Amino acid sequence: MNAEVKQPKVLMKVENLVKHFPVRLGAYGEKKAVVHAIDDISFDIYRGETLGLVGESGCGKSTTGFALLQLYKPSSGKITFDGLELTAMEEKALRPVRKRAQIIFQDPYSTLNPRMTILDAMAEPIRVHNLLPEKEIPARIAQLLDDVGLNFSFANRYPHEFSGGQRQRICIARALASNPEFIVCDEPISALDVSIQAQIINLMMDLQEKYKLTYLFIAHDLAVVRHISDRVVVMYLGKIMEIADKKELFDNPKHPYTKALLAAVPEADPDHERNKSRVILTGDVSNAIDPPSGCRFHPRCQYAKDACKKAQGPQLIKVAPGHLSACPYF
Repeated sequence: MNAEVKQPKVLMKVENLVKHFPVRLGAYGEKKAVVHAIDDISFDIYRGETLGLVGESGCGKSTTGFALLQLYKPSSGKITFDGLELTAMEEKALRPVRKRAQIIFQDPYSTLNPRMTILDAMAEPIRVHNLLPEKEIPARIAQLLDDVGLNFSFANRYPHEFSGGQRQRICIARALASNPEFIVCDEPISALDVSIQAQIINLMMDLQEKYKLTYLFIAHDLAVVRHISDRVVVMYLGKIMEIADKKELFDNPKHPYTKALLAAVPEADPDHERNKSRVILTGDVSNAIDPPSGCRFHPRCQYAKDACKKAQGPQLIKVAPGHLSACPYF
């Protein structure tokens, strides 16, 4: 008799999430418009996993991460974190949740206050959430700095005295200061030298194992996503195109946009790089202020049908166990 397969526990559930930003156009701002940053997306994040979120710049990746933490209030939709409906909570009620869900930003230099020492910057979340007595804070910070490969003697220095990689290690340590369960990683290595990126990725994986963390890892580098992620969500112009297990997505993409993204990833083997099939996208990326009807990708898709241009357009369908795609024709 086969053992029953244990289903992963959902830590965060996103249902029909929408985020629109009102803007004004024209020389004098006389025309009102709306940026469709996120348009009706749904997905789950399982406890203990790393969910990769990929897509071109401007597709809504970072906006999604900020909305999950309520840094942007969604226009509509529902976000549930460990049984708590965040979208229904007032700001004051969200405060206990904030110590359980943190963020690592893209640029570590602009993240840190240049007038605060590293000790003060890292102590701030501990004090805000009243996690430890004052006398115990230095020992906690020493432990966190050691976790990210830095010495406590650095604690009285200022951000400008560190390299980019060291600053990002400090930001990671500060994110851990409140003992979070969930961390949004908003392109945490894109501002770093290539030689440092692998170190930071491996550090984050080690910390995830040590502290039993769950990551939403936002990136545009598919090679990095393949290394760190368990599952991957592909976004295009505010919509989800595909969701799948990492191996399934890279080995068997089921959406033309995913195929195009994977074809653009350079290969280490020059012979394989020379002979691999190319996917050339025609047309320009549509404007998020005036997105196309139906499937957002259809103006650039060689497989597009008339049904793709209709108001609703194709929806996410199950093409394999755990594999969803928004294209029924590819």
